[in-house]
Amino acid sequence: MRIPGLGCRTYLRLLESLLPQQLFSESPTSLSALGLKSDIIQAIKNPDWTTIDYDLEWLAQDNNWALTLNDPLYPEQLKEIADPPPILFVRGNPELLARPQIAIVGSRNPSSSGIDCAYSFAQDLSRHSFIITSGLALGIDAASHQGALSVGGYTIAVAGTGLDRVYPARHKELATDIVNTGAIVSEFPPGTLAKANHFPRRNRIISGLCQGLLVVEAAKQSGSLITARMALEQNREVFAIPGSIHNPLARGCNALIREGAKLVETTQDILEELSQYFQQDEESLASEVQSTLDLEQQTLLNLIMFHPTSIDNLVEKTGQSVEIISSMLLILELQGHIEAAAGGCYIRIH
Repeated sequence: MRIPGLGCRTYLRLLESLLPQQLFSESPTSLSALGLKSDIIQAIKNPDWTTIDYDLEWLAQDNNWALTLNDPLYPEQLKEIADPPPILFVRGNPELLARPQIAIVGSRNPSSSGIDCAYSFAQDLSRHSFIITSGLALGIDAASHQGALSVGGYTIAVAGTGLDRVYPARHKELATDIVNTGAIVSEFPPGTLAKANHFPRRNRIISGLCQGLLVVEAAKQSGSLITARMALEQNREVFAIPGSIHNPLARGCNALIREGAKLVETTQDILEELSQYFQQDEESLASEVQSTLDLEQQTLLNLIMFHPTSIDNLVEKTGQSVEIISSMLLILELQGHIEAAAGGCYIRIH
């Protein structure tokens, strides 16, 4: 992995005929016959032991792993892509990589509603036992990781750097929280700095690990759309949340829907497509919500729309006093069914 110029595709091609340890005992003539250039052959015969010692020191630390393609912990779904990383570096729990995952990606500069949307979808999908996978970037990525963590769910971050550093640096605390219960992964060895060309490579791992990929907000030209198209090439399900034709952050999602991505309005839209990974039926889902509410609270919840609904409107429809309605609204808000909006109104969340 540390041989300069020995890229992922060449590495995989060599693995078709040689074990890695055999490579170092081959003669220069044999290596040349394998199509390797003279500078690569020279590096194989004279490895840079300083960087290798650094890797071994990193691997000696708790919760640090390097998974090769034949490692039992290397995720099978990632092996299916055209160019899987020959080595996957992991901090945290590598066993989670084999679990059903939904990737959530989107803009680094999203709207507040985009952040809320990513956060709440990550929460709901986590409650249904999916692991949330994203790229640790600003904006939608961070909101997705945080949403999963907020309900005690698991989340996986795919990095575009070596795992001895965090990019962006302001996500150091978030990265620590992810490692404590989930995992951060990278194909780049320790010490690797962030470079622009690393992130498209990172994106193929995000889509390769997941069973389905959700795009929350994305401009017409964005890395999220590249990830979505990689997911389509990898035969993953692609979901997109639509938006206003006047919102530049919705144009990427709307374009994906035109190209065949599934339009998503609720978590249930995703669960329907990934039912083989999800055992809970609609009946038990309904009872899960209702079990925490009494009949009056459930009736009131059914009257609150997914757009602002005023207290006066609820008082008129129920015949209850403002005090009783306000009390029930507080309970519904605390339980996460609704949220307050401007003008004394409330909006249903799910």
